[in-house]
Amino acid sequence: MKKLLPIVLTIGIVITGILSIPLGSVPIPLEYIFSPGSAPDYIKTIIFNLRLPRIVMAVLIGMMLSSSGAVVQTVFQNPLADPYIIGIAASATFGAVLAFIFDMPDFMYGVFAFITSLASTFLIFKMAKKGNKVNVTTLLIVGIAVSSFLGAFTSFAMYLIGEDSFKITMWTMGYLGNATWKRVICILIPLLFSIGYFYMKRHELDALLSGDEEAHSLGVDVNKLKVKTLTVSALVVAFSVAFSGMIGFVGLIVPHTIRMLVGPSNTKLLPNTILAGGFFLLICDTFGRIVLAPVEIPIGVITAFFGAPFFLYLALKNKRSGS
Repeated sequence: MKKLLPIVLTIGIVITGILSIPLGSVPIPLEYIFSPGSAPDYIKTIIFNLRLPRIVMAVLIGMMLSSSGAVVQTVFQNPLADPYIIGIAASATFGAVLAFIFDMPDFMYGVFAFITSLASTFLIFKMAKKGNKVNVTTLLIVGIAVSSFLGAFTSFAMYLIGEDSFKITMWTMGYLGNATWKRVICILIPLLFSIGYFYMKRHELDALLSGDEEAHSLGVDVNKLKVKTLTVSALVVAFSVAFSGMIGFVGLIVPHTIRMLVGPSNTKLLPNTILAGGFFLLICDTFGRIVLAPVEIPIGVITAFFGAPFFLYLALKNKRSGS
């Protein structure tokens, strides 16, 4: 099953993607899916300019969030260390809102989000670190404090924006309805870079699982590895937030589930987590589009519905194992 998992996940993404094309506020007959040339122009527009970019973006964003979650958990050596829970995503949101206020081009949303998320990442890491270990209680407290502090600035910015603030409100709840092929390309570049970097460092990340001292004895420059890995993780989270808003818990649910199936080694964990993240978010987005059609449920609401109980389960499990 472990060897077949990547194949199963890939097939799941393809099948779900094809089946989700005709679903939505405007139903599309199946014959047009397999023969789009015979479809009316408005159907072609819906398929190629609305549905397909959204499907691809859902998969890519899921891959970004799940891979960053797996790596952040390895760096902090704790299964509760999700980029959204510890405040990195809230920082990226603040940066993206600033880009919106200054009417910057699409790509600059990601750049602004990256700058703010990178600063908060290292602030959180430094404040939660005690000796060579990261205290999970301090990590969560600092993350909540950072999220609340920057959330206040984000709310104030939305207040200043006025009528257009509804767009930001929808976006902060997690929204993929504004997907375009241009935005797909914008997030594809940091995704490919991050996947390549994470996989290249998979053996060094495995060494961290045994503790910083053990990793150092194996020749790993622990501090340098953590700084670079967290920087790339902040880049991934920043661009995902900039183009899809706040979609929480993907980086918590998916890596932990895959870890239970294939084990903690990043050689197997990372590829499977990346595929599973894309599959999971595609399912969530499709569900959000069809369950109350023509009204859409924000995808962040769907992931929170699954993620909040899962986080509670992990927290209680961590408490029992620590007692």
